[in-house]
Amino acid sequence: MPNTLSPSDHAALRLAKRFALCLLGPVYFLYIGFVPLVCARRAGFRGWYWRTVKRACTRLLWLLSIRVTMSEEDKAALLADDNSLIVINHRSHLDGFTLMDTVPDGKWFTFAAKKELCDAALLSTGFKGAGLVEIDRASGKVAMETLTKAVAEMPARRSVVLFPEGTRVRTPSLGSFKAGAVVVARDTGRSIRPIVILGSDKLLPRGRFVPKSGTITLKVLPPFACDLSATVEDDLARLHAAMSEVFDAGA
Repeated sequence: MPNTLSPSDHAALRLAKRFALCLLGPVYFLYIGFVPLVCARRAGFRGWYWRTVKRACTRLLWLLSIRVTMSEEDKAALLADDNSLIVINHRSHLDGFTLMDTVPDGKWFTFAAKKELCDAALLSTGFKGAGLVEIDRASGKVAMETLTKAVAEMPARRSVVLFPEGTRVRTPSLGSFKAGAVVVARDTGRSIRPIVILGSDKLLPRGRFVPKSGTITLKVLPPFACDLSATVEDDLARLHAAMSEVFDAGA
């Protein structure tokens, strides 16, 4: 189901869609949670399940009357992208859903997730089956080693998604970046593919539990190559500046 309906749906339609979400959403998302318990060992499960989760994100945003836009040029750039890490700013709990909805199916990616989520009884099988990278945040050194090893072993066409700000930020501009993405890129020889998300915090800011209807825009930047002759801090500053320029222009 392409996410093409306008966020300006009239009030009655928005109400009907939210009622449908309340009624059918728990059933559908329990299915998403439980199906790996039965199917995770089957051949081809990971590709099938990943596409199923992507469709679930699209349906959720449609029911919320949230439209996600990305230019055709940016979609083509992502489709051709390989041997990269994806780095995206973090404004809202909607960010992951919008990325899942709009990135072309031909671009394979996964997320790094804190180990506590992967240990949850209901979510564990699905998360592991979908290839999420488990990160134990109790030790920064161990977390970096785990992430670097996982990225080094990934096929070139697969990317891990990292939020360099580490958490959702409320500042008018981008928050400060942690060095993890740059360190992993330098250690594995991968480039960084920056994506800037605009407008998600206006629909679901911190402290709000029910999102507004509206439009979220994603912009794909050119590949960012680390400079091994410079310091990690220099690379991090260049990456932050490149993403900030796009974010500030669109904010």
